Amino acid sequence: MPPPKDVVKIAIQMVGAIPQLIELQQTKPLASVLKDVCDVWSLPNAEHYALQYVDGRQTYITESNRGEIKNGSILRLTTSPDQEAERLYSGIQSNNSDVKTDSLKKLASLSQDVTFAQEFINRNGLKQIFYIVEEGNDTGEMLAHTLKAFMELMEHDFVSWETLSAAFIKKIVSYVNMNAVDASVQQLSLSILENMVPTSRLLFELVKKEVTLDRLLTHLQVTNAQLQLKAMALLIALLLAATDAERREMMDYLREKNIRQFIHKHIIHSSEPLGDEMAHYLYVLQSVSLNLCERRMRTSMDPYSQEQRELLQSLRQTAFESETDGPASNFSTERRRSLCAKEFRKLGFMNNSNPAEDLRRAPPGLLALDNMVYFSRHTPNAYSRFVLENSSREDKHECPFARSSIQLTLILCEILHVGEPCSETAQAFYPMFFGQDHFFEELFCICIQLVNKTWKEMRATQEDFDKVLQVVREQITRTLSLKPTSLELFKTRVNALNYSEILKLRQTERLHQEETLAVPVLELRERLKPELLELIRQQRLLHLCEGTLFRKISSRRRQDKLWYCRLSPNHKVLHYGDVEEGVNSPPIESLPEKIPVADMKMLLVGKECPHTKEKSSGKQNKDVLELAFSVVYDVEEYCLNFIAPTRYEFCLWTDGLNVLLGKEMTSERTQTDLDVLLSMELKLRLLDLENISIPDTPPPIPKPPSNLNFCYDFTHAEQ
Repeated sequence: MPPPKDVVKIAIQMVGAIPQLIELQQTKPLASVLKDVCDVWSLPNAEHYALQYVDGRQTYITESNRGEIKNGSILRLTTSPDQEAERLYSGIQSNNSDVKTDSLKKLASLSQDVTFAQEFINRNGLKQIFYIVEEGNDTGEMLAHTLKAFMELMEHDFVSWETLSAAFIKKIVSYVNMNAVDASVQQLSLSILENMVPTSRLLFELVKKEVTLDRLLTHLQVTNAQLQLKAMALLIALLLAATDAERREMMDYLREKNIRQFIHKHIIHSSEPLGDEMAHYLYVLQSVSLNLCERRMRTSMDPYSQEQRELLQSLRQTAFESETDGPASNFSTERRRSLCAKEFRKLGFMNNSNPAEDLRRAPPGLLALDNMVYFSRHTPNAYSRFVLENSSREDKHECPFARSSIQLTLILCEILHVGEPCSETAQAFYPMFFGQDHFFEELFCICIQLVNKTWKEMRATQEDFDKVLQVVREQITRTLSLKPTSLELFKTRVNALNYSEILKLRQTERLHQEETLAVPVLELRERLKPELLELIRQQRLLHLCEGTLFRKISSRRRQDKLWYCRLSPNHKVLHYGDVEEGVNSPPIESLPEKIPVADMKMLLVGKECPHTKEKSSGKQNKDVLELAFSVVYDVEEYCLNFIAPTRYEFCLWTDGLNVLLGKEMTSERTQTDLDVLLSMELKLRLLDLENISIPDTPPPIPKPPSNLNFCYDFTHAEQ
């Protein structure tokens, strides 16, 4: 007979004593449980003791978290959090450096526990930490433990970052700006500043003033990958907290210092593999940089702006300056206006008498004008060739440069997500972005020439404008999906993907679709589905057995806490636990926490998850909602909360958990995988029917013969 749900069987250890095996009554007060345990070992003052997990983060057991204790858990009888906090508070004030260092080391470890942290902070422990940092001259191990303890204590959000003293902040800044400092101290100092920056405008301005961009660039150039990562994290935090004007100024300065080329050469193409966190920071840097175009993209052209009119006129003059030299100056105003209108028509403006009207639509707004001017100034030969070549064509077949440029700019903005907020978890960046200054403009220069090339290949007329741009969009997206490492490689590949190649790809896809829509094939698909769905289920469970590294995102959007979760090979237990950076696939024995699959009740996704309800709503958290899921387990309905690193992982985990719960797999990835497997299986089965049309209905069964005398009699043959 199974034990009642409010009783768990556990082991309790103590140094120098024989472990106790007890049945813990969850309804019994914890103080009474501790007294019983202490009585067995003849220990007085039970209130000075506490229970603590042996494995994992060694969390203290309290009335609020005792419900998480599972059958088979191993606990340790140890000094209570208040006694330990008092002891360490005295220890860090010791004049003996060894005692002080050991106390700070233990403090850094125990501060991860919320119960201990609260006890230590209640004793004004943070004030003593401030004193050690502000008054001390140590820059080695002792300081590293002090800063680590401070970080862990602040992580619990008991104290606001805005309460930090100016002297403490200046000391932290000095560690970042000094050269002769231990690398671990600099890493922790950078992390502290990174946490401070988003909390208030005052702290942002202070850090921005004290830690120069030059200093951060120096840290980015070191060989220590962790120091490099923390410097990048602080740089990103400063960029995200800055105003638009400040961000533009910072990005301009970074461009002057060739940060893109450095990142391209020493981070993206370094010998060390790129970590998830660095990939995320590079994505954010790319997103922030591209979003600098947003203001121009959302600004319509002002026909009364002298500067904008001059830019517009420069397009005409660059293309037709040789034609308008000399005699044009003698033309009357009316004749000159007529000539200008004709030239703007040749340039491809729809409203040739007032071309500014074409640029009133926002987006793409003035960004389209900027791109056209950049193209005309930086590649004048290609620009003149584009315009003059189309001026000499028949009216119906000329490719309108201006109209194409406006639409192409809009397409590029959509593909590159210009103007969209940064995702909190995305890691998808384009390596070629960091290999080129003026990336957006240079990409436009390649793609506008692609428009002209595709226009000629399609032998398009004005009526085909939308079709041509649709093909160009497809050429660009297909090429970007290959993640070319440079713009030159992008140019080579996108030009190789000509209109005939696009047609072949479309035809292949269309034939495949038509082939699979025949009635007999649809019936075969339905017969194959159960077998292939079972294959997908097995793959999902296998992926859960391999496990995945997840990140914890706190209220300040920090992502440096890692934990791993995997399913046991027998599919009966979900194992999970915290891990260190760099651990890719920890053994299942090293994951202390367990959830029996039998105790799992339901799966929650998106807005239904408790950890997404705690967060503020808004665009910034949209990506988190798309990646969040929770497992509800046990009678008390506890939740294990996840935020998947990618949408792919989200789909595989939610599918796998649904399989364990005996439910249908509902992710979009299931349908994609099923379609791929069905397609492959159908192609294999229909190989012999290639070029043979499959009838919609089976051929009629012939009538039975009038007699069956056609059967051969073997007995006569043997005689």
